[in-house]
Parts: sequence; structure tokens; C-alpha cells
Amino acid sequence: MSKSSPSQVNRREFLKIGVAAGLGAAMGSSILTSCRSKKSAGDTLIEFKVPPIDPVRIGFVGVGGMGSAHVRNFLKIEGIEIKAVCDIVEDKVARIQGWCEEADRPRPEGYTRGDRDFERLCDRDDLDLVFTATPWEWHVPVCLAAMKAGKHAATEVPAAYTIDDCWALVETAEKARRHCIMMENCCYDRPEMLCLNLVRKGLLGEIFHAEAGYLHDLRGVKFSGQGEALWRPQHSIARNGNLYPTHGLGPVSQCLDINRGDRFDTLVSMSSKSMGLNLYCAEKFGPDSLQAKQKYVLGDVNVSLIRTVNGKVITLYHDTSSPRPYSRIHIVQGTKGIFEKYPDRVYIEGRSPADEWEILDSYYIEHDHPVWRQLEERSKGAGHGGMDFIEDYRLVEALRNGRPLDMDVYDAAAWSVVTPLSERSVAKRGRPVDFPDFTRGRWKESRPLHVMEVT
Repeated sequence: MSKSSPSQVNRREFLKIGVAAGLGAAMGSSILTSCRSKKSAGDTLIEFKVPPIDPVRIGFVGVGGMGSAHVRNFLKIEGIEIKAVCDIVEDKVARIQGWCEEADRPRPEGYTRGDRDFERLCDRDDLDLVFTATPWEWHVPVCLAAMKAGKHAATEVPAAYTIDDCWALVETAEKARRHCIMMENCCYDRPEMLCLNLVRKGLLGEIFHAEAGYLHDLRGVKFSGQGEALWRPQHSIARNGNLYPTHGLGPVSQCLDINRGDRFDTLVSMSSKSMGLNLYCAEKFGPDSLQAKQKYVLGDVNVSLIRTVNGKVITLYHDTSSPRPYSRIHIVQGTKGIFEKYPDRVYIEGRSPADEWEILDSYYIEHDHPVWRQLEERSKGAGHGGMDFIEDYRLVEALRNGRPLDMDVYDAAAWSVVTPLSERSVAKRGRPVDFPDFTRGRWKESRPLHVMEVT
């Protein structure tokens, strides 16, 4: 990640981490997690909260596309101060400094001295929260540095992509007594929140099955020559599994009470062969180009089946290499009805016309999620239909009011660990693998889902 050659150094750093991940997969998750199943680095963070923080003083690490979008949101939220901003590209830091001044806020201090300058940022004594939107391989290093320095940590998705790193986030958060939240924006999309509200009201009955996924044609993004193209293709070259599970998995996990009365138990995963990236590169760059001849390990479609301890089943998809419209497949099936997104529709037995889907218009009027009722106007114009603003607002609101966050470090670990488990299952021809219990048994407790609460 040096400023002179970011793509080359990103690749070197990725390959170092990738080797470690490969060794972990070869060892097997049971070996990696058995010695940690009863170990606690500190008291549990279940229902963890800290005294109110007002204002919330923030340092940003990584201000490319998503990082910049988050900064724009935070500049519209009261009760925050942006104290510092870090990126290996000086112009990106200068842009954020300019935005803060245009918003009549103090100019944050810049950190641009190289790959690990975020460590200097984390050592400041005037920060409460460090927010990272870097390439995937830097999420864990930034979060660990922040928590060890006494700051709360927020990271873009995925939180981690090795089993050991998932445990490291949990154990460090417990020891440091600090929040570590994965910013899963899709948990705040309006249809998903409507679905969650219907589930919580019991209109769909007992939920026993869900389907979810991330189906997004990223061929152009991976080979654009900028942005994510500087690091994301390396994951397609070196890894085969569900590399991006949380957008689909997060919302359905909330509907299934994961970590709040149930937990993921076992996973089976299979991938199709890899064709899409080679065909795309042959068309775009020519059949003899390096890109077209590159071997991509990532199968075009990955399908993973997850069974929970209480006998619920989730079908989870991943496809970023095929020509197709975008979809996250949000399907939640209960004993009284079913909710779907892509397309948006619902069927509730005894309410809907027999054997006919209903559109969601009347359900928004009657059952819109209270968070959307509160924040719809304020979220207009923000990224991804407003859900990006809502997730940022909810984080700040929780810290300012001293309440538990909507999602905690155990959610971040449970949703993210699907990636390394799927890689292991694929490598072993679809054999089942067991999930670690990051809560160490506390998942059995029925507890609030704080995203349902509005202050």
C-alpha cells in the first residue's frame, strides 16, 4: 500500500495474509477454534454499553469511495467532531479536510505517512471512535489498533475473513471493553426493515427458512484500473468461497434471532467452476492479455447452506462474475407467510388474496419500521437509497445516548466467519464445517434487538 505503487504493495500484503488464511483452512476450523471455545479475554460484551459520549470524536481511516460517503453522512449528523483523517493518498485526505471546512467545522489533522500511519491516528488522546473503510485486508489491523488504544472501532464489511481474525476482534473488544461494530448498511434498507418489523409483530409466524445473497456484476469494477480494482481482483485469484456474505446474511440473521436465542451451527458450501472473469477479460483486453490468461480460483457462483442450532436453514448465494442485474435475494419464510425482495412482495395467509402476492405499499403505511418513520426525510439523497445515512446516524445516536449498539462484535464475527468456513467447505468438496460460538454460550439468552428501538 505504498503511495508510489499501491496495487503492487496491496498484492504483497494480501498474499501474506492469504497464505496465513490458507494454512488456517488446511488446519480446519475445529483445530483453530477448539482451544478458544471456553476462553474469554474479558467479561462478555453482550448488552454492552458505555456512558454517553457527546460529542463523538471520530478519526477516519480510508476515505475512498465508501469512506468519503460516510464522511458526508457524518457531517450532517449533530453531536460529532471529525478530528483526524488517514489515507495513503494525500489528495483524498485533503478533500475530506476541505469538506469539513466547507461545513463550517474545524479542519481535521491528516495522516498520510504510509501503510500503517493509522496507528499514529489511533494513539491520539482526543478520539472516541475510529472508523475504517479500507480494503478488506486492513479492516482487522485498524480495528485492533483502535481498540488497543482505547477507542471504539467501526469497520466496513466484511469485518474479517479468517477465523483467527474473527476471534481476534471478539477477544480484543472484550479485553479493551470497547465497541467493535461492522457497518452492515443493508440491515437498514427499507424493505428489509419492513420485513423485520413484520417478523417481530408475528405476522409471518415462526421463521424457519431464509434465502439471501450478494449477486452483483462486479466485472467492470474489478478491472477498471482504479478504486477496488487495485485490490479486489486478488481475492478472486486466491480464494474460492462466499467472499462477501454479510449484505444478504445480516438482515435475515436479525429475523432468525441469531445470537439472540439461536446461532449458526453448521455450513456446507459449493462453488461452480470459474469462467466469467476470463471471458470478460478476453472480451475487454483481448484473449492474449494477462488478465484473460490469469487463473481465477473464485467460482462464478457459490451456494452455501447454513443450519442453526434450532433447526432453521439459510441458503446463501455469492456471484460477482456473471452478467446479471443486482440482487440480494432477501426471502424470509415463516409458518404464516413469506416476504421477498427482488422483487418486493409479501404473502400472509388469511390476509393476502389466496395464492397471490401483494405489493408492499399498504404494508409500508401500516407496518413501516419505526426507524424509517423517524429518519426517512433526513436520509433522502444519501447513498444506497438512504440506508447509509441511517446506519451512521444510528451508531452516533447509540454512543451519544449510552445504549447498546444495533449490532455488536459477536454479530460482526458470526456473519463474517461464513467466508473462511465456506472456503474450507469448498476445498473439502462440500463437507460440513462447524461454526465457532463467539458468544461462548450466551447466544441462548433472549435479549433485545436494539435496532427495533427509537429514542
